[in-house]
Amino acid sequence: MPLYRYKALNNRGETLDGQMEAASDGEVVLRLQEQGHLPIEARLASEAGGDGAWKTLFKPKPFAGQRLVQFTQQLATLLGAGQPLDRALTILLELPEDETAKRTITDVRDAVRSGTALSTALERQHGTFSRLYINMVRAGEAGGSLHETLQRLADYLERSRALRARVVNALIYPAILLTMVGLSLLFLLGYVVPQFAAMYESLDATLPFFTRIVLGIGMFVRDFWIVLVAIPALALWWLDRKLRDPAFRAAFDDWLLRQRIAGPLVAKLETARLMRTLGTLLKNGVPLLVALGIGRNVLGNRALSADVEAAADDVKNGVGLSTALAKGKRFPRLALQMVQVGEESGELDSMLLKTADTFDQETGQALDRMLAALVPVITMLLAGVVMVVILAVLIPIYDLTNVIG
Repeated sequence: MPLYRYKALNNRGETLDGQMEAASDGEVVLRLQEQGHLPIEARLASEAGGDGAWKTLFKPKPFAGQRLVQFTQQLATLLGAGQPLDRALTILLELPEDETAKRTITDVRDAVRSGTALSTALERQHGTFSRLYINMVRAGEAGGSLHETLQRLADYLERSRALRARVVNALIYPAILLTMVGLSLLFLLGYVVPQFAAMYESLDATLPFFTRIVLGIGMFVRDFWIVLVAIPALALWWLDRKLRDPAFRAAFDDWLLRQRIAGPLVAKLETARLMRTLGTLLKNGVPLLVALGIGRNVLGNRALSADVEAAADDVKNGVGLSTALAKGKRFPRLALQMVQVGEESGELDSMLLKTADTFDQETGQALDRMLAALVPVITMLLAGVVMVVILAVLIPIYDLTNVIG
């Protein structure tokens, strides 16, 4: 189902800004009214403007990352120690310093005290908790093992957060290095090289063709450096806008998977995410078709997400999961073989989790190898460019010195 962004007012007059999956904007409005809120706006998330995207990027979430992991672990511990659910939520209410987080926990506790199930109370929190989170809690309630389910959920969230953090950390240093390389080249070509150009012009010296090219580049950078900065920025802005178009995003993600270096890395990363999601959900009693619907939404690559959606239709018709996923020819063969072994042995949930561990490890190793190769390449590239520029501007000086000598 499509994702909608909405704004509404609660019974305290506070503005709620969140996301919800629904069949239409009318369903969003109806569900908000059923929760006692006054809908103000409901539109597709893909139609949100750039300002909305930046606000969403920098707006702190009451439960995300490590905070959500801690909340889940603490709630599981309290329930495992025999505390009633409303008492456990009351204890957790004193822990967060963020007022939004406290208000969220208060709303959940009040709903639980009024007889609402925890999963339903979480679902009413304006998109704060994911579908995966809510469905696992609902499965734990149905199976009578809520604290064990929450503990597994906390483990899942921690592993997912660690993998995401590893990817981000692996890309931070190359990004900083590339930025510094770009700025250094701009300074070298836009400020240093024109100084030599003015000197050679005053001497009326005959310059080699190679030197004239470098000096011409330097003069261009000096006069039009703002264009060289604006073009990449505009290109990134254009790409960000285009990626909001579902058709373009699907084509781009499919192209990305076919790239020699990035494709296998993206496939392993997404496979680990999907397998851990499916394995965790199945371990807690969630039906496979429901798990596939949730797993499709946790994938960042639209091409792989479409393969999972098609696989869900095949599974509904009695096709095995490994066979259904193999039809798209995008998931790694090793993952499909491991899933097939899990189906044949009757331990699909455990094998899915083992597959996730395997591809977590492979992803980490691939990132380490990429970082180990990328940093020296960038460093050597910068050194090579600097050497070329220096030779281009100093060789004429050497020639003039020889002539004078």
